[in-house]
Amino acid sequence: MKFSIFYFSFIISIFPVYGQAPQSVIREVEKINNKTSIQYSELISATELKKHLTILASDSLEGRETTKPGQKKAAEYIRKHFINLGLKPPVAVNDTFSYYQTFELIESSWGKDIYITHNNKKYNFIDDFFCFSGARTQKPVKQEFVFCGYGIDDENFSDFTQKDVKGKLILILEGEPKFTKSSYSLKKKNYWTLNWRSKLIAAKNKGATGIIHITGLGDYSFIERSEMSKHYFEQSALHLPEELQEEEKDFSSIFISPEMGADLLGLSVSDLKKYVSKVNKKCKPLPIKSSYNPELTLNIERNFQKVSTENVLGFLEGTDKKDELIVLTAHYDHIGIIDGDIYNGADDDGSGTAAVLQIAAAFANASKDGFRPRRSILFMPVTGEEKGLLGSKYYSENPVFPISNTIANLNTDMIGRIDSVHRNNPNYIYLIGSDKLSTELHAISEDMNNTFTHLLIDYTFNDPDDPNRFYYRSDHYNFAQKGIPIIFYFNGVHEDYHQPGDEVQKINFDKMEKITRLIFHTAWELANREKRIVADKLPKTK
Repeated sequence: MKFSIFYFSFIISIFPVYGQAPQSVIREVEKINNKTSIQYSELISATELKKHLTILASDSLEGRETTKPGQKKAAEYIRKHFINLGLKPPVAVNDTFSYYQTFELIESSWGKDIYITHNNKKYNFIDDFFCFSGARTQKPVKQEFVFCGYGIDDENFSDFTQKDVKGKLILILEGEPKFTKSSYSLKKKNYWTLNWRSKLIAAKNKGATGIIHITGLGDYSFIERSEMSKHYFEQSALHLPEELQEEEKDFSSIFISPEMGADLLGLSVSDLKKYVSKVNKKCKPLPIKSSYNPELTLNIERNFQKVSTENVLGFLEGTDKKDELIVLTAHYDHIGIIDGDIYNGADDDGSGTAAVLQIAAAFANASKDGFRPRRSILFMPVTGEEKGLLGSKYYSENPVFPISNTIANLNTDMIGRIDSVHRNNPNYIYLIGSDKLSTELHAISEDMNNTFTHLLIDYTFNDPDDPNRFYYRSDHYNFAQKGIPIIFYFNGVHEDYHQPGDEVQKINFDKMEKITRLIFHTAWELANREKRIVADKLPKTK
């Protein structure tokens, strides 16, 4: 005989005179609820996870790059899986419903002749400078620039004092001063280094039109920086139309070599390094002793075309609390083919996608057996994460279900490998964000692990000062910005991260099975508990 959690909800309801059911009854309900949760979690197996991942990370899907044929094949595989499970298609399209939330993107690519000239010398793209999507000119444009030290505008240290930068580019040093005097410090250690976009904000507030960063005087050379990002410049970029419109209002952000920086300032690289040392020693902004020509010419051409892509949504309607929603996400795109090599992305994020598919199967089977969750669940593999969290951004701005009714997002991005820190103990998972918005969600997460899976939970990357800033780098962040409590499940990076070697045969499926079960148990608890979890903290921003 099968017992439904709703039967036991009825048992509790027959004790209204006493206000609450006796603790013995509550414990019995929890016991059977846990037993049911375990029963359906066991449908999540290494074997089934491997079946999904072997298809998702196969060469035939060509690395699943957003908008490309391989990504479309992956979307269709996921859609058919949801159909087979009996999940509902929730996206209204004309007079019918679809599993696809299709949306338009703008694809941009760099022009053929990109350069900067100064004092009749031409500087070439990638060799001397690189830039990201904010930089663009329709034709060669003359611009005036002003040197502003490190580009810092701190209460105790401002490089903008007595400088007119309105309508001009600012030329700055990368990073921040490394002071030797303990009596002086900036507002927050490494703030201007780790959060370099703060310099964009400072410059924009002063009226500047963009920033030229002198890069490569620190831990990494300009060549190393350029090489690390080279394939991004050689490939096209994707943008949500509204973001591109905002970007056109934003400034240029250009990164140049120390040699080019010294040239612009009329100095040698040696003189530039001496200036940096002097600023560090004096612990204050200093003028640079140079009479430089403040005008340069930019020719940064970009081309644009419209393309489309799709999130895949499978909906399981709840019972008595069906208007409240839990969203499970993972990104099913990867970075495609580069220089003839297929980047299959088995761990990133085929592993998370396979986990969502298996959790969906466990819930669907439970529902068929009479254990439908009280709250609704949306299973949503998203597209465009590798291009800037685009799919989750689009959903958060165009939700199929009200954001106000969305109680939590559980996001899974890379759970199939073992990083160097845990090479001797694969029984771990990094958790990020569980305590950022909801004290209750964090407590539930801990309880589910202590009760069912007994993983080592590592909160290293949950530290607000973590330089990797993983909290801001996967799809949960777009939900967190809306005030929705989130948990991000992550195994850390490894030598095959964004490399052709991220293949199925390197996945630890036993580890992946246990983590997927933890996510299932957490979702089960969130879906079936009496009260909605409370978001008792404010969202964190970049």
